Amino acid sequence: MNEKQATHLEVEAEVRYWEDANVNGVIDDDGTLIPGRDGDIWKARIDLDAGRIVGWPEGIEARIHYKVCDQGEYWLTDAAGARIAKWRSFYVPDEFLCPGDSGYGDYIIMDVAADGSIAKWSRPAIDPEHWGEAA
Repeated sequence: MNEKQATHLEVEAEVRYWEDANVNGVIDDDGTLIPGRDGDIWKARIDLDAGRIVGWPEGIEARIHYKVCDQGEYWLTDAAGARIAKWRSFYVPDEFLCPGDSGYGDYIIMDVAADGSIAKWSRPAIDPEHWGEAA
């Protein structure tokens, strides 16, 4: 894997409790308010340099505190969206999905602004030992 090719993080995480998010100040009791929900999965594509969720609808703010445990998959992708590496662990990669906090490998914790930017974001270092083949 060439970590310099990685421009985005693709997230597919099975969320246990959708109500653990606030969307525009409202508790998202059934997960119908959060952008990126696809069935029981929350999907997001994060621009690693900008710290912004790609395609996030303008004007929506969210405070996310999703319990995922071992029910997520995470890929590094190139700018075109081709998967180039997969997170080796079953745990949530905290350094990518819990900026300024610790999810202890079980949670995705982030605040998303109305423009899709993630609060307290700084591009995490990519340790090739934590990433495997994208297949």
